[in-house]
Amino acid sequence: MEFHLYILYSTSIDHYYIGYTGDNINERIKKHNSNHKGYTGKTDDWNLVYKECYNSKSEAIQREKEIKSWKSRKMIEKLVKSIPT
Repeated sequence: MEFHLYILYSTSIDHYYIGYTGDNINERIKKHNSNHKGYTGKTDDWNLVYKECYNSKSEAIQREKEIKSWKSRKMIEKLVKSIPT
């Protein structure tokens, strides 16, 4: 099974969202863009701007925590620009 760390971007709220999944990444994005409770349910224009693949859930979670710990939009944007999706 493959796990994905991903970064989504919403132009309407000008915000990045960082997450991970073991599901099909395209289906996961559809869920983010659906009307639901939770942060990403506020809007329906989330687009995948970055992803990394891992062989284990723990690696994906560790990377998600690392990126979230940056608390820096500039660092996230630098990462997004470094590798095409």
